[in-house]
Amino acid sequence: MRITGTHFAYFQVCHRKLWLFSHGITMEHSSDLVKEGKLIHETSYAQRPQRFEELEIDGIKIDFYDTAKKRIHEIKKSASIEAAHEWQLKYYLYVLQQRGIEGASGVLEYPRSRQTKEIWLSSLDEEAIQGMLQQIDTLIQSEDCPEKQKMKICKSCAYHDFCWTNETPPTP
Repeated sequence: MRITGTHFAYFQVCHRKLWLFSHGITMEHSSDLVKEGKLIHETSYAQRPQRFEELEIDGIKIDFYDTAKKRIHEIKKSASIEAAHEWQLKYYLYVLQQRGIEGASGVLEYPRSRQTKEIWLSSLDEEAIQGMLQQIDTLIQSEDCPEKQKMKICKSCAYHDFCWTNETPPTP
């Protein structure tokens, strides 16, 4: 199975969510929060599609890539899971580097809060990504779905009802 940016981000957030997603159980289509994120992505930088390229390589899809500056622009709704966003973007940079695009960088953009964060890929990040890829592969190849864990992020997760129906939701 090809590891996508979504797989990589879900690995950072929740192993159960990753396992469910990788086994074809998708809940994003029914989530208002996911729809809101897509709307922010589509409307925040209206000129981007004309200025930058869409790039699809090895199962990842980069929506905005500036070929002249070798820079990925990744738009997110909020910085609530910023670490997952950073690793997802680093994974994109890793894939580009594996395909011979050296020296690329990225920027995380949070239009609602008007924040940006520059992202680069270090040699330590590359080693960490290689280890994470092995862990992701092991996790998604498992026949057993990981147990649910109560986390703050659960209340805004598209899989919330799937995991927590008939249970007390986690408290922040």
